[in-house]
Amino acid sequence: MTVVADTTAGKITGREKGDVLLFAGIPFAAPPVGDLRFRPPQPHPGWDDVRDATRFGKVSWQAGDSLAGIGAATTLDCSEDCLFLNVQTPALDDARRPVLVWIHGGAFVNGTGATPWYDGSAFVRHGDVVVVSINYRLGALGWLHLGHLDPAYASSGNNGLLDQIASLRWVHDNIEGFGGDPDNVTVFGESAGGMSVGALLGAPAAAGLFAKAITQSGATHNVAGVDDGAAVTDAVLDELGGATSGRSALDTLLSVEPERLLAAQQAVSLGLATGSGPRRSSSASGMPFGPLIDGVVLPQHPYEAVRDGSAASVALLTGTTRDEWNLFGFMAGSIEDADTLTRRLGRILEQPEPLIAAYRDVLAEASHDELFSRIMTDRVFRVPAIRLAEAQAAHQPDHTFLYLFEFASTAFDGRLGSCHALEIPFVFDNLGKTGVDLLTGPNPPQSVADAMHASWIAFARTGSPGHDGLPEWPAYDAGSRATMHFGEPCHLEHDPAPTERLAWEGVL
Repeated sequence: MTVVADTTAGKITGREKGDVLLFAGIPFAAPPVGDLRFRPPQPHPGWDDVRDATRFGKVSWQAGDSLAGIGAATTLDCSEDCLFLNVQTPALDDARRPVLVWIHGGAFVNGTGATPWYDGSAFVRHGDVVVVSINYRLGALGWLHLGHLDPAYASSGNNGLLDQIASLRWVHDNIEGFGGDPDNVTVFGESAGGMSVGALLGAPAAAGLFAKAITQSGATHNVAGVDDGAAVTDAVLDELGGATSGRSALDTLLSVEPERLLAAQQAVSLGLATGSGPRRSSSASGMPFGPLIDGVVLPQHPYEAVRDGSAASVALLTGTTRDEWNLFGFMAGSIEDADTLTRRLGRILEQPEPLIAAYRDVLAEASHDELFSRIMTDRVFRVPAIRLAEAQAAHQPDHTFLYLFEFASTAFDGRLGSCHALEIPFVFDNLGKTGVDLLTGPNPPQSVADAMHASWIAFARTGSPGHDGLPEWPAYDAGSRATMHFGEPCHLEHDPAPTERLAWEGVL
């Protein structure tokens, strides 16, 4: 059965899925094609007839959804016309429900809001909330800095972030017609999505568009400067051939077919992975694409902005999984000796030896692979989350919370541990979705999903993630450092892994 809703651009028709209404493929900005390639998103011109919103929209050009290898991706239909969002709601009424806006991950080069793992139906049913998932421009189309080629494109390195802001503006202007409350919006995301949320906390154009934020395995530290961005752009131009500076280079990027641009983007990413390509010096993850401190969209480092009060009114829930880097280490070669360990970490850290020594004191029996994974987990994910919580707690002492997800996967003989992305189906209460057990192992614990899912709902409603199914969960401060552990059982710990945390003082 179809149902019709109003938006500022025109009427749309969605469909009923049981007791949830789904409106899919809603454009939140004009197609960024032609003259709008590498430009900030523009308002959609609208339509006169009732627009079909029963099918998901096309996605930004990419090699494939980052969850495809574990069976979670849909067939991808790529296009530069990709700025669509999806709304799931219990009813089209005036109930003004809390709104959850999901920003997908995928290293800023993969992903879509339509991935089945991100189905928000359980949130709608269990929490009586409205859920929005979005697409945004990926890879070169969303994050390629062109300001050194033409000042008119000074913000192009943050077009993906501007797309996210445009989607939040659409939610502010339209969500009341879908039963949502525009004054109670929680933006949340994982990995690159969590890093995006961290950047949004420091973006002036996003101020006032959300009241709460959840960063899962991503905070405010994965940003780079324009010089790093320009180096990536030059590498892409080298792959395309022809001019690498001036108007001719810009014309190449404006006219090149998206398939060729994607191929060049992949070559640059591969070069980075093998050590031969440009590295974003301020980003330990080394991803060539992502938010830039460009002086326009991000006037300063997002961490510094949050510390200075850019998001002073925003409630924050942030955290990581215990063994984030295991997912990436599982796909990389083994580290056979101490010299290789030091050399690999030397690509990330100026002086890796003191950190290695500090971690070795705590993890005396750990292998070189385990030590590397633990250090990288903390450098890229856990310590940035702690820094973000420390910064925001000064402005939101009663509504800043930290968590650690520690259920360990039984897949692949347990080698993944509590790895990156493992918490997603628990947060969404989607343990039964296709491919989930390939990552979690068979029969993942529903009790952990119940606990996390209820916490996200409680936070969206009240700004506090505690509920009757958990121990008391106090707000985070630099004294007690209260951290909720989601596992079997869930428990609260004060200042987990303090020696490792202290090893990063003065380093990160």
